[in-house]
Amino acid sequence: MKSSSNRARTDRLEGEAGEVLQRRRGFGLASRQSTGMDSHSVFLADAGATAALGQELARSWLAQQEAAKPILLLEGNLGAGKTSLVQGIAAGLGIGEPVTSPSFALAQHYQGASPADAAATALVHLDLYRLEQPAAADELFAQEEEEALLLGALLAVEWPGRLSCRPEGAWLVTLQLADPSDPDAGRLALISTGLEATPSGASQG
Repeated sequence: MKSSSNRARTDRLEGEAGEVLQRRRGFGLASRQSTGMDSHSVFLADAGATAALGQELARSWLAQQEAAKPILLLEGNLGAGKTSLVQGIAAGLGIGEPVTSPSFALAQHYQGASPADAAATALVHLDLYRLEQPAAADELFAQEEEEALLLGALLAVEWPGRLSCRPEGAWLVTLQLADPSDPDAGRLALISTGLEATPSGASQG
């Protein structure tokens, strides 16, 4: 009986995940409409400020009421601070283990507990830098997106420009040096929410 109950729960979660994936990828379930994109910028003086922004993003993500919470896309050149941002996101999700760039592993999974109410949390950290062919990037992204949905995890994607199309409803954070000639002058973060599903035209990030 317990096995049947677990199987039924798994089937239900997979069905819900499938519907969400269809909406995000535009496969005919048109009940969800775009709410328009909103953008603002933040100055980050140092790595600590970058991590603090990550914690704020994690809190905002946890507060989302939708069953399918947004994917987080992270753009920026090498050394722009994407990993520091994800480390802050992990802290905001109550994840205590060290978070490193998954450049060679391609994807890392973490579990934690919400600092607010101790509810289980999870993070899927994806780095598409080494996948220069959009088809390969799309395939890995689809696998990790489905896994994130089943886990109820925040999916953070570095180098989303490798994808053939940006996922609908995603949050996009673009990091860049405030002064390209001075790496110690801080960074600027441009945060955009409510992205429409559009082709990825940039190779950066």
